[in-house]
Amino acid sequence: MFVRFMVRRCFILAMTTLVTACSHKPEGKPAAPARVPVTASVVVQKDVPIQVQTIGNVEAYSTVTVKTRVEGELSSVCFKEGQEVKKGALLFIIDPRPFKSSLNQFEANLTRDKALLKKAETDTLRYEELFKKGVVSKQEYDQYQTSFEALGATVKADEAAVINAKLQLGYCSIHSPINGRIGKLMVNQGNMVKANDTMLVTINQTKPIYVRFALPEQELSAIRKYMNQRNLRIEAIVPKNDANPSVGELTFLNNEVDVSTGTILLKAIFANEEELLWPKQFVTVAITYTTQHDAVVVPSQAIQTGQEGKYVYVIKPDLTVESRPVATGNTINQETIVTSGLRSGEKVVTEGQLRLVPGSTVEIKNDGEIHS
Repeated sequence: MFVRFMVRRCFILAMTTLVTACSHKPEGKPAAPARVPVTASVVVQKDVPIQVQTIGNVEAYSTVTVKTRVEGELSSVCFKEGQEVKKGALLFIIDPRPFKSSLNQFEANLTRDKALLKKAETDTLRYEELFKKGVVSKQEYDQYQTSFEALGATVKADEAAVINAKLQLGYCSIHSPINGRIGKLMVNQGNMVKANDTMLVTINQTKPIYVRFALPEQELSAIRKYMNQRNLRIEAIVPKNDANPSVGELTFLNNEVDVSTGTILLKAIFANEEELLWPKQFVTVAITYTTQHDAVVVPSQAIQTGQEGKYVYVIKPDLTVESRPVATGNTINQETIVTSGLRSGEKVVTEGQLRLVPGSTVEIKNDGEIHS
């Protein structure tokens, strides 16, 4: 009985092994390797501007710190912080009552002294006739003549005092000396302010506006070369607004190199009508020297760097890839000029390179968006 059981068990094990082996037997051709999903772009040939990029700092075309020229109570503030103002716009009023009182006093003194001067003139003319007739002595005549001249000087001093009082009264109204944008208010209404001491507010002129930047001294010869040929086009690119750069012109090249940094200071002026540029703001500055015609260009993310230098993955018509070494030039707006190694119309991989080796088969995810 036991022998029959063992024979049956061995038979079952043998059949199971045979069935398992048959089920794993390959049928037909081996499965094709999986395709690697990638995104691609077409190599293009076009005119490309030759540029140098650096970081710049925006500065106001002019800055005015507004102070009062008279002492008194700040009775009125005639603007809102951050407001744009025109030249001549009323900004502050200092309490004018003490200055009006002084002006009235000086005008009264002038009127009185003019009357005294008129009387002294009449007396002098009368005593002059009497002196000629011998009725009065020369000493008496000289006394009236001196009094007349002294009153004349007093009237002139009174006139000067009236003019000065009018100026002081005029200083009670403070107007904007430039077109610009108001900053933070430093002194609130009701405070006492001192002449030529208290800072009231700062005005920055932002239309036009400057951008200051520095370039390595190695660029000096190119800058001077192209400046002599034409006005250099300067673009100021605000962060997160690459598609809408402000365009200006180079206006200033410093007369010496900064020996501590090895750079040369430059300035460009921008119309800034839309006020995209703001004082003290950092921007990317692009200086366009010239244009390279019919340059071969690829997206910068297609360029890879290996032990033997830079290379790209080129997609062949059968959707396999090859690694091809390339030589590159300038990079402009996330595109790189390829000086050798590629032809216009070829497709290159822009994303997914980490999963590729030469000969890999790819699937182009954005095939409908690119054109060869």
